[in-house]
Order: sequence, then C-alpha cells, then structure tokens
Amino acid sequence: MPYDKLSDLPKSVTNNLPKHAQEIYQAAYNSAWDEYADPEKRRGNDSREEVAHKVAWSAVENKYEKKDDKWQRKED
Repeated sequence: MPYDKLSDLPKSVTNNLPKHAQEIYQAAYNSAWDEYADPEKRRGNDSREEVAHKVAWSAVENKYEKKDDKWQRKED
C-alpha cells in the first residue's frame, strides 16, 4: 500500500535515513507500487510490496551511501 506521509514509512527507513532520503524512498515506493501492480511486469515471484521496497531502496542508494553506519548524501 502506498505511503501517504513520511511517518507511515517502515521504522527501518525512518530510523536510519535522513529526511531527504526518506522523501526519495516514499516517492520511489509509491511510483513502483503503481507501476508493478500487474504481476506480469514483475520478475520472479516477488510480491508487489517486495518489488516496491526494492525499487525504493535502489532509488535511495543512487543518491545516498552508508558510511560508518550512517547514511550520507553522495558527492556529485
């Protein structure tokens, strides 16, 4: 199910990611939730929710990296 507010995100996201990264996660998750509604568009047997979470983490990792147990924005 899509996330309406940042506070609705999983604790693993809100407790670890900076606000901007949470916003990226939320937007990517919600977009993937819509895009992969049809099981034919998903690879393997992953559920719609699993795919959306994978897409969201990938989007975060495009802009952020974990250094010393802390997520930091990548340098351009």
